[in-house]
Amino acid sequence: MIEVADARFLVDPTFDPAGTYPIGSRALVKTTGPTWSPEHVGRVDAVLLSHDQHPDNLDRGGRKFLESVPLTLTTRKGAERLAGTAVALDPWSTHQVGSVTVTAVPALHGPEGADTVLGPVTGFVLCAKGAPSIYVSGDNASLELVHEVAARFPALDIAVLFAGGTRSPSVEGYITLSNEAVIEAARILGQPRILAVHTDGWAHFTQDQRSLRTAFAVAGLADLLLPHVPGEMVPI
Repeated sequence: MIEVADARFLVDPTFDPAGTYPIGSRALVKTTGPTWSPEHVGRVDAVLLSHDQHPDNLDRGGRKFLESVPLTLTTRKGAERLAGTAVALDPWSTHQVGSVTVTAVPALHGPEGADTVLGPVTGFVLCAKGAPSIYVSGDNASLELVHEVAARFPALDIAVLFAGGTRSPSVEGYITLSNEAVIEAARILGQPRILAVHTDGWAHFTQDQRSLRTAFAVAGLADLLLPHVPGEMVPI
């Protein structure tokens, strides 16, 4: 959940309990249940959906939740599949939500060519007058694309980075940022405050929040990390 200026956003909603979730010829194992229920979330002005094709980013409960929200911003293919209130945003296109300008930014779910296997994803940048600017990476593993975001938005205040060093048998290498890549992304972005998400709760995540905090401490960047207590809000 992100509350900025006059708008409330929910990112990649997942509300299903722990369990095994089929995806293609295999299954993903969710090890912990959701922190908040849809009722706890309450009203949102928009869902920022990095992609719709994987249950660790949009599950059955998340899909049901989309039926109740006025707007879902996502990839072009995702908008085609979801229909309803879903709106496609191509990279660098914008959509206004209240006083917040939402810009879609490029993301790559793995190494070069992974999008042909794992499908397209998107990130977002949120900007509003008098409010902190926020980068939401989505399931991006490309530091080259982080450089592109930094070039377009050189004064970001907060970066919500999808980490966990996620792997898939379908492609070689990480499909989200590893701990080391999160540190490098923080440097590329000019060392904004960092909220690392997508680190715990699924068996295919190879690195967790604890190991990421250790890596940041070793790098001398521990002060960049925002507090991370699931279910608790962090005022900026």
